[in-house]
Amino acid sequence: MKYKLILLLLLTANCTLAQDSLFARKMVDTLTSPYFWGRGYTKDGVHHAAVFLAAQFKLYGVKPMDGKNYQQEFSYPVNTFPGKMKVVINGAELKPGIDYIVSPDSKGVTGTGKLEQVDSTHFVDKENRVVLSLEDKLTWSVEGKALDYTLIQMDKKSVKQTPSAIQIDMENQLIPDFKTANICGMVKGTSKPDSVLVITAHYDHLGGMGSNTYFPGANDNASGVTQLLSLARYYGAHPQRYSMAFICFSGEEAGLLGSKYFTDNPLIPLKNIRFLINLDLDGTGIEGITVVNATVYPNEFAALKQINSLGNYLVKVNPRGKAANSDHYYFTEKGVPAFFIYTLGGIKAYHDVFDISKTLPLTEYADLFKLILKFNSSLMTKQRPILSAN
Repeated sequence: MKYKLILLLLLTANCTLAQDSLFARKMVDTLTSPYFWGRGYTKDGVHHAAVFLAAQFKLYGVKPMDGKNYQQEFSYPVNTFPGKMKVVINGAELKPGIDYIVSPDSKGVTGTGKLEQVDSTHFVDKENRVVLSLEDKLTWSVEGKALDYTLIQMDKKSVKQTPSAIQIDMENQLIPDFKTANICGMVKGTSKPDSVLVITAHYDHLGGMGSNTYFPGANDNASGVTQLLSLARYYGAHPQRYSMAFICFSGEEAGLLGSKYFTDNPLIPLKNIRFLINLDLDGTGIEGITVVNATVYPNEFAALKQINSLGNYLVKVNPRGKAANSDHYYFTEKGVPAFFIYTLGGIKAYHDVFDISKTLPLTEYADLFKLILKFNSSLMTKQRPILSAN
């Protein structure tokens, strides 16, 4: 009977792990699908994602943080490229996202011109105010303004001969008050509801460049959102002593705008947050994880490392100091204890069209999930936040 029970427990554990892995893959596939169009500024991508995430919270039993609405609305300016996106160099049409990108602060332009070489990597069409720059890697971003010229960044590998002629037809639309929202939910604590542990991840990405090309954002940051949803699903079914809060930020790619808005307009008292874990770029892990703010909160970092060693979860847990590189930052600035965790190794795709679900390994998805659960449990055994030793 004893051996049958052990076998049953092992089979149950393996089944649960398989289900979690299937959930993770399905969620990353979903968030990177064309329907969400890079979770950005055209084809209602980020708005579709917001509705989807709010529905997931409701499904898991996670309640609106303010008791009324999952969406915390805000707005900001953004330059978008909703329509035409055509570039022809020396008579050969380039593939958007693969052969070239347009700088996100560029204006739209239509014209044909001659390219004059400025140096080994830069060429100028003076008549149409177009600059062509040859790059080793194409990395796109988001801008809130449009300049009075157009910059085309072209992959060096796409160049067969010296660029001398350009034909261009592209549209931009500057939106002064693009409306979006943070998605905020909570599972109320059973005995200390005013003590809160927070999980955050940004759900926005770069959106689309023209009407036919979008940036899926699998690792950045469908991976972090998926991990957050896994934790929300778990805590929704297993309420803890402390309240568990979940925030999916928008506007991160535009400059951490969603997290800044939340910290300036908090839906819960920031002083009640026992600890915050921000998840971004969490789709790999073969080389372990890095923990930003590890040196700011050394006691918590020591606890995290000890839990990892005891559970044999990740090959390495690397410390890093304070950095303004993700949505934890403004919380830290307001005195909220926080870690930002990102995984290491594996794919190199970043802010490009190649950051897709198919090649995202999710190597340490399950182990990172277990590490966070154990770490949160350890935090709930202490009465007060452990702040910096400095």
